[in-house]
Amino acid sequence: MSTPVLDPLTGRAERHLRPVPPDRLAGIAAGLRARAAGWAAAGPAGRGPVLARFAAALARDEDLLAALVADTGRVAESVLERRVVAEAIERWARRAPALLAPPAGFAAELPGVHVAGDAVPYELVGAITPWNFPLLLGLLDAAPALAAGCAVLVKPSEVTPRFIEPLTRLVPGELPLAVVEGGPATGAALVGLVDAVVFTGSVPTGRLVAEAAARAFVPAHLELGGKDPAIVLAGADLDRAASAILWGGTANAGQSCQSIERVYVAREVHDAFLALLVAKAERTRLTCEGGPIGPIVAPDQPGVIAAHLADALARGAVAHTGGTIERHGGGHWCRPTVLSGVDHSMLVMTEETFGPVLPVMAVDGPDEAVALAADSAYGLSAAVFAATEEEAMAVAVRLPVGAVSVNDAALTALVHEGEKHSFRLSGLGGSRMGPASIARFLRRRAFLVNRSPAADPWWHPTEE
Repeated sequence: MSTPVLDPLTGRAERHLRPVPPDRLAGIAAGLRARAAGWAAAGPAGRGPVLARFAAALARDEDLLAALVADTGRVAESVLERRVVAEAIERWARRAPALLAPPAGFAAELPGVHVAGDAVPYELVGAITPWNFPLLLGLLDAAPALAAGCAVLVKPSEVTPRFIEPLTRLVPGELPLAVVEGGPATGAALVGLVDAVVFTGSVPTGRLVAEAAARAFVPAHLELGGKDPAIVLAGADLDRAASAILWGGTANAGQSCQSIERVYVAREVHDAFLALLVAKAERTRLTCEGGPIGPIVAPDQPGVIAAHLADALARGAVAHTGGTIERHGGGHWCRPTVLSGVDHSMLVMTEETFGPVLPVMAVDGPDEAVALAADSAYGLSAAVFAATEEEAMAVAVRLPVGAVSVNDAALTALVHEGEKHSFRLSGLGGSRMGPASIARFLRRRAFLVNRSPAADPWWHPTEE
């Protein structure tokens, strides 16, 4: 049965998915492997100019931008997405020579033995990527892998395949990168063709990828779901906190793993904060009305959001803004939705909503805020607002998450220097941020050189 590719603005099927056949996928993987040795041998100095040329082409290509807009129904985020990706590729091209420099040799504790080493890139890396930021998440891991000297095969989501063709036209001939169209079966086949796999997506699919990678005996790096909390302490700048949390929870219509999805506010400032957040949310319009909130992209997502809202309202929550899924021009939309009267019996406080929904709960001090923030299967990131940086950090260090934005929200979407890991069900594997990101695609090798002048060192067994 063929899979329709829907227009998120109209809900109409524009065409059907065109999965690459299994034999062709295997041929593409083999072709990339055939080019991998030469790419690795070029070294970071030889690879850098090719990556920089690719970045420059991405930054100015209007066909790629138009395809991203068609895939997602949004404009501002697509412009930003293209820019961020081009800058990231250029940054890896520039920084790779220093990051990949061989480590200095040293003397081992064993007398007379010298230790040296190098790093060997995985020949072929596979990336299975999601629909919410098709280009960014399609190349976020591919860029450091290519800079490390790997060939890369990318399978984006079947929901957003339009950008693949214009992106492929921009790939320089020297660059061993292929981006293929396909659905879950294509992704499953990819795992068996590569030497390492990176995946961004849901926990259930991440489990399947991890299991397949284990069977294939290849490493898997997984970035999965989130249910990011924000904590607002009594002395925080409430206006600043409300603005940041609104942005952190509604950017890209909340369709981001690091979106703020639950808010814990000190009881003494709860009402004042809630009033500010509601006022700001009410002024935030949909893109079809000239505002920043785009449509819900994935066909199944409106049902998830609606179910979470219905469950919360049935259990006593109050919707101060939004609260429903709307239809405009055939597409599905959700206005910024602020809820109060929520608790952890509700889906909206415990399961990933992936929409512009901000449930606000009053808490009695930092201890309760930390306990509730930690009461989650996820541990991706969080945000803390307080009167001072020291007060915020005292709370931040207690949160079981990989990154904490202090006096701001969702900074992990913009700051790429901070190395972090995903806690709990939010993922497995090395940091995809910071200089350590490139190390995921390298295997370390040690050279142990005996420089002892003795013909028969003391650790060799003697003959009888």
